[in-house]
Amino acid sequence: MSRRALALVGAAVVAFGAGLVCGATHQSDAEKSAKAFARAWSGGDYAAMYRRLSPDAQQRFSTAAFRGAYARNGTTATAQKWTIGKARGRGGDTYSIPVTVTTRAFGDIKADVLVKASGQGIEWRPYMSFPGMAAGEQLTRTTKMPPRAELLARNGTPFSKLPDIAPDVLGGVGPMLPDDVARLTALGYPRDAQVGTSGLQRFLQERLGGRPGGDLRAGSRLLAHAEPMPASAVRTTISPAVERAAITALAGRLGGVVAVRPRSGEILAFAGIPFSGLQPPGSTMKILTLTGALEAKLATPKSKYPYATSAKLSGVTLDNANGESCGGTLAQAFAVSCNSVFAPLGAALGGMRLVNVAERFGFNHPADITGAAMSTIPKASEIGDDLAVGSSAIGQGRVQATTLEMAKVAATIALQGRAPKLTLVLPGHDRSAPATRVVDPKTARTVRRLMVGVVRDGTGVRAQLPGVTVAGKTGTAELETTKKCPPTPPPTELGQAPIPESCQDSASRTDDTDAWFTAFAPARKPRIVVAVMLVRNGAGGDTAAPAARGVLIAGLKRPG
Repeated sequence: MSRRALALVGAAVVAFGAGLVCGATHQSDAEKSAKAFARAWSGGDYAAMYRRLSPDAQQRFSTAAFRGAYARNGTTATAQKWTIGKARGRGGDTYSIPVTVTTRAFGDIKADVLVKASGQGIEWRPYMSFPGMAAGEQLTRTTKMPPRAELLARNGTPFSKLPDIAPDVLGGVGPMLPDDVARLTALGYPRDAQVGTSGLQRFLQERLGGRPGGDLRAGSRLLAHAEPMPASAVRTTISPAVERAAITALAGRLGGVVAVRPRSGEILAFAGIPFSGLQPPGSTMKILTLTGALEAKLATPKSKYPYATSAKLSGVTLDNANGESCGGTLAQAFAVSCNSVFAPLGAALGGMRLVNVAERFGFNHPADITGAAMSTIPKASEIGDDLAVGSSAIGQGRVQATTLEMAKVAATIALQGRAPKLTLVLPGHDRSAPATRVVDPKTARTVRRLMVGVVRDGTGVRAQLPGVTVAGKTGTAELETTKKCPPTPPPTELGQAPIPESCQDSASRTDDTDAWFTAFAPARKPRIVVAVMLVRNGAGGDTAAPAARGVLIAGLKRPG
């Protein structure tokens, strides 16, 4: 055979083979729809899944009804993960999609979901939204809860044997709070379950409640059964000794106290409403403003400012607390908490940079502790003019914080710019745990140095400890129109600045300001962070700082 003839035969063979391949890979419109539907399901793209439905199915079921079927059945089954395989033909217009649903209460549920497909798309019906269901069936669950686990202090002592502190930390059990319904029902709890509603019982509900059991049914058919599984006793981070100090510090007043071991993020004690009480943080917010100003190189600790009793922003006069005159270097202004310096500094920093700093420290993000309130600052686009930004920079305006958040702020400075992950359960995080870098170490060290000045000779002197260097920041958040003390005369020397947040005049009101103090010790190698917030209880330096002192002392001892 000639070379040309051989070439022609070879070409014919190649063409024939290509025809076989093309014929073998040809897909009908129905098969394309089924496979595309399965791929979209695997990616959790319900919009793409809905687009693959036939016109008749889309006419019968709205997008909301379609999505709702998957969401409702997933919640009923306590679904945690969906694994979707490839669609395969079963003959005729039927295609099978292998589905595995990993559930919290019932383990893995595996079955093929059979779908009908045509050239127009998937002839979808609600039973196709969960494996094992047949036409006309609905997915239901009956639940049985295990007994609650026992709570232990960090030394292993059951709180039932610590009656002097148990009422302050344990909290109560009852019907679900509205904020917890979606989360707990998704875990398999029935709506009428008795769950933690406050204190450790609420914050650690998922560890205490164990794993629900019961039956999962499609119509009258049993799809899965599981026995309820109780949780083991939960050893918390709470130190009885530090907790007693926190209770003593609060002294029955409305407010919050929290103590944290910074390197591990372990919460050693809490009293009152440190997780839920949102209040304007007052001048403790100046820790963040100072951080932002140093980062933006707007100032250094030696920058000098004129002495004044007020500042004007957006045409409005913003007074120092009680009309005192203050100024001097940035370090001195921070030590005495000078609004006439820090409000304009915050305005110069600007809303965008101020909010950025606050969000890095934890504002506008869910708290580390489940159930704790989120501390907030308005978004940069919503914060307002220079007056609003300046007010936010000194912890007024629409800024809201919990005592827990301001403890985390201090802990972040204590860890040289790393924000710890706070926890109520032992073992806590070790030193290599994921503390998040949010501030440059050099900047954090400068802020720490200025916080030392607050306690050494500023508004926080009443938190001083013999032989231990304490770093802290006071705050006095005005809630209404504060009656002024008589203005203190301007100082004659830079080192003799008055204390704007301290007001000892017996005629002044102390019930229209929140008192704040957040601190850590020892300043260079911190072992304890304490934050105190006292609602309508005077000035931070007068009431919150001395309240924190006893908790600092207890925390510096070996917690047990």
